[in-house]
Amino acid sequence: MRKDVRILLVGEPKVGKTSLIMSLVSEEFPDVVPYRAEEITIPADVTPERVPTHIVDYSEAEQTDEQLDQEISKANVICIVYSVNNKKSIEKVTSHWIPLINERTDKDSRVPLILVGNKSDLVEHSSMETILPIMNQHTEIETCVECSAKNLKNISELFYYAQKAVLHPTGPLYCPEQKEMKPACIRALMRIFKVSDLDNDGILNDNELNFFQRTCFNTPLAPQALEDVKNVVRKNMTDGVCDNGLTLKGFLFLHTLFIQRGRHETTWTVLRRFGYDDDLELHQDYLFPLLKIPPDCTTELNHNAYLFLQSVFDKYDKDRDCALSPEELKDLFDVFPYMPWGPDVNNTVCTNEQGWITYQGYMSQWTLTTYLDVQRCLEYLGYLGYSIITEQESQAASITVTRDKKVDLQKKQTQRCVFRCNIFGASGSGKTGFLQSFLGRNLMHQRTIKEEHKSYYAINTIYVYGQEKYLLLHEVFSDFDVLSDAELSCDVVCLLYDISNPGSFEYCTKVFKQYFMDSKIPCLMIAAKSDLPEARQQYAASPMEFCRQHRIPPPQAFTCNTAATPSKDIFVKLATMAVYPHMSQADVKSSAFWLRASMGATLFAVLGFAMYRVVIRPR
Repeated sequence: MRKDVRILLVGEPKVGKTSLIMSLVSEEFPDVVPYRAEEITIPADVTPERVPTHIVDYSEAEQTDEQLDQEISKANVICIVYSVNNKKSIEKVTSHWIPLINERTDKDSRVPLILVGNKSDLVEHSSMETILPIMNQHTEIETCVECSAKNLKNISELFYYAQKAVLHPTGPLYCPEQKEMKPACIRALMRIFKVSDLDNDGILNDNELNFFQRTCFNTPLAPQALEDVKNVVRKNMTDGVCDNGLTLKGFLFLHTLFIQRGRHETTWTVLRRFGYDDDLELHQDYLFPLLKIPPDCTTELNHNAYLFLQSVFDKYDKDRDCALSPEELKDLFDVFPYMPWGPDVNNTVCTNEQGWITYQGYMSQWTLTTYLDVQRCLEYLGYLGYSIITEQESQAASITVTRDKKVDLQKKQTQRCVFRCNIFGASGSGKTGFLQSFLGRNLMHQRTIKEEHKSYYAINTIYVYGQEKYLLLHEVFSDFDVLSDAELSCDVVCLLYDISNPGSFEYCTKVFKQYFMDSKIPCLMIAAKSDLPEARQQYAASPMEFCRQHRIPPPQAFTCNTAATPSKDIFVKLATMAVYPHMSQADVKSSAFWLRASMGATLFAVLGFAMYRVVIRPR
């Protein structure tokens, strides 16, 4: 909502513009009226909407046309004042003032107008018969009011209506000619309905309605008031109430009714609570709340955020198969202005046999987005109504900013849950196959993936000494000139070469020597395609000798050309090195080190699956 309101009063001389302002301020009719009142500011605490209001007078005798143009451009609302006992001043409303104002304002953002009939104390008749046709002809006119500066009739109401026209305008919400809400308003209310429909059954039950009421208006509805609302809908439409709950049609009808009865503020209160601005777009401050991220820190979702995302998954997983079908995913993202996940996401996270994103894959993709692009994550959570449903100040409450990695190294421990592994290798060495095998896909499955749907990321959960962590793999393009900061700031480096290609290993040595030889980032050499005959590498030292010389673990054999799901042992090693970068090379090379990590991973994977089945069964 606007932080202040600027009201401009215009009209013919002697219609009482200045008297209206002075009567409002002094609460009595002035004996002496100047040509023009000075600009006054009414403090927020004495206005109904708690917004500071500036009231500006215009005098043809004291101001030039240029000054009038400036005031029109600055005004949020303009009151065209006429005298109810002066027909000429009424005629001037349409012949002069409305055309003048429209000429000086943009057609797509017309300033709201209020027609003010002053000096009602001098006549016994009303001017409304003359004014109403004018209102119907000009949609920018919000309302009209008759008042009297002399006996203070409707003075406060006049300025309240002016303030209301700015803070709760009819224009963006409703089309008077068609007597229905505008498409942008309907779209916004449909999103609000879907966010508020916590069980996704297409109906707002009493609990959901009460939560909605409390969220928007800070007070629940009494049971009788709730029934009264539903009865109003029942009387006016047959499908507005179903199973004693409010349908989408009923919800939209109620807001149409509010607007038609002049209660725009009710609808605006709802829209603004759910993040909408005056143009019915989600406000940038709502979508992108302030979040400070110091250097060398990463971003992760916290426990409450994961609980919220689990509830969203459960809401849209209608068949309870722990995966989201294309239809269910489309339904979930219906509250977004665009589809945020493309086909590449299905090759970034775990899917079921049908290629649908599983619960684990769904959580992994959210974790990936939070780590790589936290602003995008905040935006997505905003569309889902995170701050409203969880009753938090903003989506920023969902994010944990981890401490500086250098502190973790000093203290030899970390609270982080997400670790990044960058994979380097010459073109054709098997990097993409390595990523896909992390998601449980062998070579045969990988051959079914379309080239345009391939992903350069893969993320999955993995157990390190019994603790569940997320390992994020990123395939780095082999033809880079200089590595970016993001590619250098990973937690572990994977140098991958094709054992059957004599020129493949040399690429890994160049990358290591140029970027990681003097770095504290742990590195692991992967001998990929180990099912193929090994060729002698065209390099001075063998891969084993090179690793020994540079005090890194020996090359680890790997292949994804298997009949069953590829082994995850190599990924446990990478994750362990990422979580414990301070361990000495002797520790890392130790077979007991890997055995403990692998046994922990196997044990907790079995326990985790058992727990998963227990948790999922009720869902």
